[in-house]
Amino acid sequence: MMVSVRRVLSILFCLLMAGLVSALAIGYFSSDGIQWVDAARVGLLATSTAWLAWGAAYAFNGLLSFPLKLETPPFVPTPTKARTAVLVPVYNEDPVKTFSHVAAMIGSLKALGIAGRFDFAILSDTRDAQVAQEEARWFERLRGECGADAALYYRRREMNTGKKAGNVADFIRTSGALYDYLIVLDADSLMEGATMAEMVRRMDADPKLGLLQTLPKIVHARSYFGRAMQFSTAFYSPVYTRGLAELQGDAGPFWGHNAIVRTRAFAQSCGLPELSGTPPFGGHILSHDYVEAALLTRNGWTVRVDPDLTGSFEEGPDNVIDFAKRDRRWCQGNLQHGRVMTAPGLKAWSRFVFLQNIMAYVASPLWALFILASIAAPTLKGVPDYFPEPGLFPVFPRVEQGLALTLLVGVFGLLIGPKLVIVARGALSGVNAGFGGTRRALLNTLTEIATTSLLAPIMLMYQCRAVLEVLSGMDGGWPATNREAGSVSLSEAWAASWWISATGLVTLGFAFQFAPEYVSWLLLVAAPQVFAPLLIHVSSWTASAGSRQAGVFRTSADDDPAPVVTRQEAVLARWRGGIAHDDGAGRPVEQGVLASADAKR
Repeated sequence: MMVSVRRVLSILFCLLMAGLVSALAIGYFSSDGIQWVDAARVGLLATSTAWLAWGAAYAFNGLLSFPLKLETPPFVPTPTKARTAVLVPVYNEDPVKTFSHVAAMIGSLKALGIAGRFDFAILSDTRDAQVAQEEARWFERLRGECGADAALYYRRREMNTGKKAGNVADFIRTSGALYDYLIVLDADSLMEGATMAEMVRRMDADPKLGLLQTLPKIVHARSYFGRAMQFSTAFYSPVYTRGLAELQGDAGPFWGHNAIVRTRAFAQSCGLPELSGTPPFGGHILSHDYVEAALLTRNGWTVRVDPDLTGSFEEGPDNVIDFAKRDRRWCQGNLQHGRVMTAPGLKAWSRFVFLQNIMAYVASPLWALFILASIAAPTLKGVPDYFPEPGLFPVFPRVEQGLALTLLVGVFGLLIGPKLVIVARGALSGVNAGFGGTRRALLNTLTEIATTSLLAPIMLMYQCRAVLEVLSGMDGGWPATNREAGSVSLSEAWAASWWISATGLVTLGFAFQFAPEYVSWLLLVAAPQVFAPLLIHVSSWTASAGSRQAGVFRTSADDDPAPVVTRQEAVLARWRGGIAHDDGAGRPVEQGVLASADAKR
């Protein structure tokens, strides 16, 4: 019942925000008379505002839930008869890097004395023959070092039918009967042994629990862009995810990795169809995770996200270009959800979630259309009528700058307001102590807001292009991920974003010509677009050790990295025959750290 009340109140909040913004917009746009183009602008702005408010609703639901501070329960040895397979799908990955993650997780389980409960299966969809040879060679190294602690398996499919979802489905068909649960990871995933054990305990405790999703935190970020994302997932995401959990209830999310599933439930419920037609809307379902969650819910299984499972990690893109490449695949997969949201038997909330996934990408074109309509409005409306009623005296339009400023503050408030409230709550709960204290947490929050505000107009353009490509029938495929991409040179940034700069210049040019009163507002969007190559280049710079020690985007991982993360860095350093990249705080990680991680644990 409480979940339903939260959902209704959250939707009403979004409608209220959209209504308030519409009222302000009507007052501003009608200063020189109102016509059809103004109605279009109000509609676009209201829809976009409702979407922003929905994100804020997640934050407010999380802020209003308890406890103030989330902590994973301490590890308690719990008897279980369950057998669990840890699945690591790989696709043209660096095997040294990927297998160091597996070695670290096995080491973490061994330190707890429970490694024998878990089997690790590396499921290769690699198409590059040379990479496949390296996988086989490094798997032997991995098995030689860790095979005595946990069962290790490797298989490579001849055809990668169905991509990652097909890879996991193939394992379930051939080997799933051996296991009660499957922990599904990505090639860059890391999980503490205690977290894996707690996930199994929670599955044992609830026979109706079909899928349990953790909240992965980003680690190993090196660039300013990457560290801003790492700070966001560490500082904001627990609150937003807690709100997501409160709203979705038993119909929770699946993000495709760092989750545990009940094998029987998944096998019975999650056979994915191949959509009729050709990609991008036909063929295999790319964003399969949310579809699988909806199918589990349809069959009566509980799908839940538990944000207190904090020993869960992943790596993220370190520059805007790699982020945009990954986002292009997500865009195509999310727009595909329009084909499955009408499937029979789905819960109403699952259909609403699919709508949210679509809106996550349609929102960018809506904002772009609003900007274009605002530029075109003065021309389309023509010369204003200064004598709307017969008489001797003209009625001149009022410039409603106060309304415009209120409108702008309201829209931005939905974006940044929850983040500032999170800082305030962190001061009360003590969470800010892990981020350098409240002053440092506030400074980093403001810096993150400034960074994302500058990059948002650039991402808007990438998402607009992605949506247009999908709608025009272009298939983006499933490109391999470069998980250790370095900084982007200025020439590379220019090659990838010159068209964004050109768009920004053209936008400003038209604004000067047709709507000069809007130029000052448009600069907030167009100026970052004009300087897109420079912003992409600078944000990809590796954050210096000095800046990190000064506390730029500081998280608790800088001072006290998780044992499994430290362990993985040490294994990688040893396998690569030298010193690994620094640990995120400017400290090189050497072989001796492996022993210290064991001692610490």
